Amino acid sequence: MKIPLSWVREFVDLPSKISNSDLEDAFVRVGFEVEEIIEAGSDLTGPLVVAKVETIEELSGNKKPIRYVGLDCGEGNTRYVICGATNFQVGDLVVAALPGAVLPNDFAISARETYGKTSNGMICSSRELGLSDEHSGIIVLPADSAKPGVDAVALLEIQDVIVDAAVNPDRGYALSIRGLARELAASLSLKYTDPAISVDSNKYEVNKDGVQISVEDPSALSIVFIRSISGFDASAPTPIWMSRRIEKCGMRSISLAVDITNYVMLELGQPLHAFDSSKIDGSLIIKRAGNSLNFKTLDGQERKLDKDDLVVADKKEPLALAGVMGGASSEVTSSTTSIALEAARFDPVTIARGSRRHKLSSEASRRLERGVDPSLAEIASSRAIDLMIELGGASHIGSAKSGEPKFVPVVTFDPNFVSQYLGTKVSLDEVEEKLKIVGCEIGKKSETQWSITPPSWRADLLLAPDLVEEVARMIGYQRIPSRLPVGKSGAQLTPSQTRKRAIANYLAGKGFSEVYNSPFVNPSFVADLGFTGDRAKSFKLANPMSEEFPDLRTHLLPGLLLTAVRNQGRGAKDIAIFEIGSVFRNTEKLDSPGVVGIDVVPNEKIKTSIYKSVPNQPLHVGAVVAGKLSADSWHTKGEKFTWVEAIGFARSIVENTGSITTTVPSDFAPWHPGRCAEIQIDGKPVGHAGELHPRVVSLLGLPERSCAFVVVLSAIPFSDSKKASSLVTMPPAIQDISLIVDQSIPAASVEFALREGAGNLLESISLFDRYEKVEEGKVSLAFTLVFRANDRTLTADEVSEFRKAATESATKKCGAVLRA
Repeated sequence: MKIPLSWVREFVDLPSKISNSDLEDAFVRVGFEVEEIIEAGSDLTGPLVVAKVETIEELSGNKKPIRYVGLDCGEGNTRYVICGATNFQVGDLVVAALPGAVLPNDFAISARETYGKTSNGMICSSRELGLSDEHSGIIVLPADSAKPGVDAVALLEIQDVIVDAAVNPDRGYALSIRGLARELAASLSLKYTDPAISVDSNKYEVNKDGVQISVEDPSALSIVFIRSISGFDASAPTPIWMSRRIEKCGMRSISLAVDITNYVMLELGQPLHAFDSSKIDGSLIIKRAGNSLNFKTLDGQERKLDKDDLVVADKKEPLALAGVMGGASSEVTSSTTSIALEAARFDPVTIARGSRRHKLSSEASRRLERGVDPSLAEIASSRAIDLMIELGGASHIGSAKSGEPKFVPVVTFDPNFVSQYLGTKVSLDEVEEKLKIVGCEIGKKSETQWSITPPSWRADLLLAPDLVEEVARMIGYQRIPSRLPVGKSGAQLTPSQTRKRAIANYLAGKGFSEVYNSPFVNPSFVADLGFTGDRAKSFKLANPMSEEFPDLRTHLLPGLLLTAVRNQGRGAKDIAIFEIGSVFRNTEKLDSPGVVGIDVVPNEKIKTSIYKSVPNQPLHVGAVVAGKLSADSWHTKGEKFTWVEAIGFARSIVENTGSITTTVPSDFAPWHPGRCAEIQIDGKPVGHAGELHPRVVSLLGLPERSCAFVVVLSAIPFSDSKKASSLVTMPPAIQDISLIVDQSIPAASVEFALREGAGNLLESISLFDRYEKVEEGKVSLAFTLVFRANDRTLTADEVSEFRKAATESATKKCGAVLRA
């Protein structure tokens, strides 16, 4: 929200000189981040005057319109300038920069020869003076607004300080001069005058004259006013002081009627909308759109209305998307003479839904969806009617009203809690003072209980902690001591946290980089990867952050693959990334617990129903490797990462938890069906690893043979205890064995058979070679078997028997033949 300091000074007794740093500190102290402080007009110097157009000579023979203009600059003689704009005529008042002036961006003005004439100055547009981005023509001032030769810098209030403050969603009241001026005054302990107090709303009585209003859905708003006027001169110019204030706040001056509604909104914070009364059939109705189909808004867009959209309509058609934008059919134009002005306190959720449904965010919806002061509908509409009568020559016909303002309830508050919650001493007198500065009214008081009525503009003050926070803001957060929290005695990581940390450290130590991806996915991309069945059953978000990613993820790979593609696009050649996170699968029916109140602690039955309404969220670890795991260096070449390494990492993750794994072939998408393995514990799958399917690699443009692995950490059991392996001093007996098996037999099956036959003294077994060019349909697998006894050195005969038994077991179970 941009606010010019010149406007703020009307309501706050600011010092004549206040530094930008003091302004910024003042807003920050009360919780408002300052985006920017603009010193408007600081880069403009020299003579800038009001000039009257006396003559216009059209210079022909040029590719664009060129005029030689004679100006009365109050100097007693005519000054001539060249101008390319055509939006003015003889008799108009314009702004002229005379030689010696320096405009923004260090643009110096001097007399110069051009188009065969001497241009002794320049007629200025708004953009050239840094007033706004408007550059379709030069500035044309209202007639009789000033005399030629008057200083235009002062007339246009060009030199000003504009503060751009960031307003949080729960501080809708601060989207106005009224709100931010109050906060600034409170921060600097200065006198503040509420602009709403000066408005006399009682002079416009509610009667049956003018346009009437009815509400079909009372839940959509609490109160609405319609004030009708006639005899309005819509072609009357907007006063310079009003248009300049609107421009300084970042909006555009449009017409007198629209400018008045915008001016009051900026001043008080209440959005208003003006209808052309002559275009209204009968009375106005606020209702849901229902069967209404198409509706053209003021921005010229044809919009398809949803049945739940809240609209302001007459007997024939919708006239406005309530609280968001008006309709073209009832727009106020230069020929409008009668106006029906609407001011309402709409339900914030209803407005937010309508705005997001149509992807249409307006200045009005930004305020209404945050909640506006319920008392402002009456006050702001009266303020706008006052201005329309004063500036547009209108007459008030009548006012209509529906509903009553609804204010936040009284809060019972123990003032002693402030010191307890904040950890610093705050006296009761100071608590009372700060709450009154915020706008609270304090009713009945005792030592331990106060009755607090929050101000009408603070619908967020509902509980005692809310009031404590307000006191903290007002006394300054620097008063709160900084102390590190003391943990519970004996606190430690949970087994799940320990496991996550250990796996993350393991992968990071192996050269992987951890990433954190958004849990939202595009369902079409998930389908492209080949996910089907339960692995594709997702939850669709009711209000997604992006329409491109409307579903919760059912797997880590979609996010990891897109991250790999993004990094590759930024120049990364070798990518090795991993993520540990939850996935969400819509595989069982979830029953909603309904609306759970916050006034009491839920009982066990309600707690159980709440937990049952939340989907299962298993924890996964996933990784993608494209290229090499380690980069090339001057003394060594990095090895290509293959699907064998991917399976090895997946197995290591599981086995590092103390579990025994079995590896079997798999054809899960998005892996290559011939180069994918399933990791099992006791026959139950806990992970998949291998090379990505060529189709997926081609789709994403990843390097050939890119690999991935995923392990379901939630499916791995936790061991009650871990037994350290004993330190054996006896020498090992090492035997190599090479077996020929059918190509369809997994190496893991052969290893399992060897392990079963080798006996209890087998310490380890590992596959060290795979040779496929043996004979058609066959493969040679070479294993290293390590035998060791705890109490003696094994003899050669013993080791031969163990090797023979292992070979026989592999022959019996896998059809293996000992390779000569």
